[in-house]
Amino acid sequence: MSTLSYAVSDSATMLRRQLRHLWRYPSLTVMLTGMPVVFLLLFTYVFGDTLGNGLGGAGGAGGRAAYLDYVVPGILLMAVAGAATGTAISVATDMTEGIIARFRTMAITRASVLTGHVLGSLIQTMVCLVVVGGVALAIGFRPDTGPLAWLAALGVLMMLAFALTWLSVALGLQSKSVETASNLPMPLTLLPFLGSGFVPTDSLPVGLRQFAEYQPFTPVTEALRGLLTGGPVGTSALVATAWCAAVALFGYLWAKRLYNRDAAR
Repeated sequence: MSTLSYAVSDSATMLRRQLRHLWRYPSLTVMLTGMPVVFLLLFTYVFGDTLGNGLGGAGGAGGRAAYLDYVVPGILLMAVAGAATGTAISVATDMTEGIIARFRTMAITRASVLTGHVLGSLIQTMVCLVVVGGVALAIGFRPDTGPLAWLAALGVLMMLAFALTWLSVALGLQSKSVETASNLPMPLTLLPFLGSGFVPTDSLPVGLRQFAEYQPFTPVTEALRGLLTGGPVGTSALVATAWCAAVALFGYLWAKRLYNRDAAR
């Protein structure tokens, strides 16, 4: 077998390991899925009517329906960021239990251990997105778009998930405990609130507005919202791609360095 074949085989083995963990211990997946669903219902039914009237909406009609269309992209990004937290916890658990040290001594492709975590997390993220999207559709979200735009929106979400997953792998490797790993990625779940995920950025105070306009979640949110609602995408997709590529590269290089360092910490 070639080096590439060994790498693919070892990565598949590690992916199966992650999927078995997800199947045997579904509580983390349920928690990561439940949080964005709760926020979706909360913002739609408690705040939606008031915030929707502030948005205006199609033909000047606001209300809860208009806000539901507006907020769904932000909730989907929250689901992606939440799943990244699960990745950090999973990696930190392997680190603290010593299995990573054992893997370092085995005759397996070193990158396969991290690859298994990343692929497993992407599958977990897909599950979360399907559930959150299903709930959104059930309560009245009606995206005005075609199949190609749906695929493009899915591509944007998975691009962000890939970037945040590698960053979370690095955070999990850096953490000294599982508790620390559960806290380090938490700011990621707050970024949709500090962008255009829940309200337009022009409604924010000046200092916060500047941060919101230039942080990475805002162009991702705008690109996703344009694709799902048939609105303008503009340069948001290009900026979102650049941000995701930069975060993914940073997370990958950081995780690789941490994994290859001496086991003594």
